[in-house]
Amino acid sequence: MENVNETILAQFANSPSLLTIISGFNDAVDPGALINLFYDQAFNPKTAVGWGLDCWGRIVGVGRILNVAVSGYIGFHEADDNSNTIAGFNYGIFYGGQGSTQNFALTDDAFRSLIFAKAAANISGGSIADLNSILMLLFSEYGNIWVEETSDTLMTICHSWQLSSVQTAIIEQTGILCQPSTISIAYKQV
Repeated sequence: MENVNETILAQFANSPSLLTIISGFNDAVDPGALINLFYDQAFNPKTAVGWGLDCWGRIVGVGRILNVAVSGYIGFHEADDNSNTIAGFNYGIFYGGQGSTQNFALTDDAFRSLIFAKAAANISGGSIADLNSILMLLFSEYGNIWVEETSDTLMTICHSWQLSSVQTAIIEQTGILCQPSTISIAYKQV
């Protein structure tokens, strides 16, 4: 309570022991700091973290966990057991054995950007201009990215950098692009 002394009856206003008990209780149960903390960490999507972002993700319909296929290991073709794609240096990662999972959890900042992009996708009309603005909202720090309608059955996503497997999973698995059922997606690095 902000003004606890106004709630005390006049006959008890000069009792130091009663005032000490009431003041201590007021300090112990004052929800002001917790309300501000809840607002910052859960209710405000611009500052939410952890559990608060997970709640916002459920509200807009997107999850933090993506299924990312890892491919392109560094190595020699002689060691290939036909289960891995072998690539040269600067084109892959070292093979560390079979991974326990291919799930990838987004960081809070990346998930926050995805939440805002999914919210924009939920209210967009599905036009190419809307899709381009959503893609630029997500990936503008990497370079240019846009959607081209190349044929009646193909939508091409053009980009100016090499998309990572996480970025490809964001585009394909989260539903940020309104994709009609007869249209397939292709990628083209420009």
